[in-house]
Amino acid sequence: MSTSSVSSSPLSSSSTQSKGLLSSLIVSPEVASYFIAGGCAGAASRTIVSPLERLKIIQQVQPRTSDAQPYKGVWRSLVRMWKEEGFRGYMRGNGINCLRIVPYSAVQFTTYEELKKFFTKHGSKELDTPKRLASGALAGITSVCTTYPLDIVRARLSIATASIPITKSQSPITNSTSNLKPSTQNTFHTSSHPYTSQELTMWGMTMKIVREEGGIRGLYRGLVATAFGVAPYVGINFAAYELLRGIITPPGQNSVTRKLTCGALAGSISQTLTYPFDVLRRKMQVTGMKSSALGVKYTGALDALVGIVRTEGIQGLYRGLWPNLLKVAPSIATSFFTYELVACPARWAVVVALNVQEYIILLISTARTF
Repeated sequence: MSTSSVSSSPLSSSSTQSKGLLSSLIVSPEVASYFIAGGCAGAASRTIVSPLERLKIIQQVQPRTSDAQPYKGVWRSLVRMWKEEGFRGYMRGNGINCLRIVPYSAVQFTTYEELKKFFTKHGSKELDTPKRLASGALAGITSVCTTYPLDIVRARLSIATASIPITKSQSPITNSTSNLKPSTQNTFHTSSHPYTSQELTMWGMTMKIVREEGGIRGLYRGLVATAFGVAPYVGINFAAYELLRGIITPPGQNSVTRKLTCGALAGSISQTLTYPFDVLRRKMQVTGMKSSALGVKYTGALDALVGIVRTEGIQGLYRGLWPNLLKVAPSIATSFFTYELVACPARWAVVVALNVQEYIILLISTARTF
């Protein structure tokens, strides 16, 4: 009897310690499923609309000159991009965008779900619109701060090989030929841009920013303006989605079309209302480029806002809005739909994985006792 108790004591103790260690190192299946579903949703949506995403960034930062706007109009710009760089041009910057959007979306969705539980005390209180807005805003700020360096590198890679004309004040041509339309000699182009092949990689562009723009601080240029824009965007996005889902997808009517419509409408509304913040973000992200040839250098977000309104008017704050609206509907719709499609299977997969891991630990603990 005593022998049995002695022999079972190490097993139960070891098993208990292993389970305790496992629970402390691994998040719950529900939280893990949020990470997996959010990451898959973000990567899928960004890849689908990569050409429009890059075009939006180019139109936001290219100088608004009267004689040359090479990227004017969605279709003409996409054709130009294809002729100059082919399929690679459509996908330029998408690799790091997916690398960024996986943790970004995962952190955003996970934080949002956890904050909803916090504000409602795990379902004991009603989740009203202010709580949705607060949860979405805080989730947006958290995800932005976590992945911002990847975002600024993505923006630089997106415009690095575009045929953006040099402004007159920065053009090396100062005689009468400066009135001519820009050619490949005074534009950023795949054949004449000032970047080496190494600098056109994720790591190379990151090191270039760190080396030329004040170290690690350069990777966070424009973070404040971005946070101010992302907070209302994500808040409105999540709140609009859940509000529309209650109207468009009532119980028993959860078709794919209805879910996609909810995501598209929510994304279009939030993007349109907060788009000026996105323009300011891009301006700040490229203002530190030493050889950017993109016009005015801004000292801050407020300086950029005043400068854009003074030189271009209010419409300057909405540059690139058209390709953005074309991309945001399928992007957000795919994101939300993929999230809901993956969340439940991911939760079951995590549960199975944890059970298998616990079983393996139990076997190891049993083997050690003998």
